[in-house]
Amino acid sequence: MTMKDLDFIAAMLSHPEVMKYYPKLYSRDEAAEWIRRQQNRYAKDGYGLWLAINRENQNPIGQIGLVRHIIEGEVCDEIGYLIQRPYWRNYYATEAATAVRDYAFNALHMNTVCSLIRPENKPSLGVAKKLGMTPLKEVMFAGYVHVHLAVTKKSAK
Repeated sequence: MTMKDLDFIAAMLSHPEVMKYYPKLYSRDEAAEWIRRQQNRYAKDGYGLWLAINRENQNPIGQIGLVRHIIEGEVCDEIGYLIQRPYWRNYYATEAATAVRDYAFNALHMNTVCSLIRPENKPSLGVAKKLGMTPLKEVMFAGYVHVHLAVTKKSAK
């Protein structure tokens, strides 16, 4: 993501349906900070959330990638995905999240990746299941209960 993507990111992060499971809608300035945070992650960790692009027309459809968190004192490299509303139910999240999982295992040599998903977010839980993730426990994250799921390289399908 770069600041050239701000119009798309700002529209996505301010969409009430897209942000249903997030604590709030984001302003344009907050969306710009979101992009800067990803750029800082790229520099620090070598990865972050990336812009997801439709291969057919090269238009952005969302963001998907890896974000490093510390959950209850342990590192959790999370596969995160957020797709703009018009592109829901087209398997984009599953396809891209699978590619991120495989990239984490094969290129970054990670042994485990996780996701943190609010229990009521059934669509995201479905994507995590398709990635081979299993629930480990419920944790507090960003002020909300989340299901902490994970998959190992050995158990990935």
